[in-house]
Amino acid sequence: MSVRDLVKAIQREMRESVDLMPDRASELLNQATALLGNCNDEVRAADQAYKQILLHCLRTSEKANRARIEAETSPQYVRWQEARDVKDLTVEMIRSLKVFIRSKQEEMRLAR
Repeated sequence: MSVRDLVKAIQREMRESVDLMPDRASELLNQATALLGNCNDEVRAADQAYKQILLHCLRTSEKANRARIEAETSPQYVRWQEARDVKDLTVEMIRSLKVFIRSKQEEMRLAR
């Protein structure tokens, strides 16, 4: 499974779970946090590949805005966008799981 598949699996479980248990939420939080490093690695690699295409387009085009548009139609740009989006999704899932766990802990504390 790819990192994207793993992130999507966590997202799917969070979305489809009617009553997510705090223990399972903690496990998902650990998985998402561990995947964040992989997401950062992919964003860095994809960004470097896109910047190489952008540089090539800037060197071969007369105008910078046209070069940027040309570079943004490349597969490298799509890869960079996807990597960035997966990273953003992972960060938001981490935040959401932290709030969820905190909320459940507070509920348990008040129930005593």
